[in-house]
Amino acid sequence: MVPKHRHKVVARNRVKRRLRELVRITLLPELGRVDLLIRAKPEAYASTFQQLTIDIAQIGEWASQIGR
Repeated sequence: MVPKHRHKVVARNRVKRRLRELVRITLLPELGRVDLLIRAKPEAYASTFQQLTIDIAQIGEWASQIGR
């Protein structure tokens, strides 16, 4: 979920596409079938793809520990 946070639709779609791709590549193979909601904070608009990758990896570590 990518809230508006006073940004235009182009910026929201960019963040949404980046997060969707990172989840597809990083989390889905690792976690399998789980329900997980990721909500972007306002800082996500200024984050680089590398920083988003690190953040998604941390979410994956957290989620894998909960699933045990």
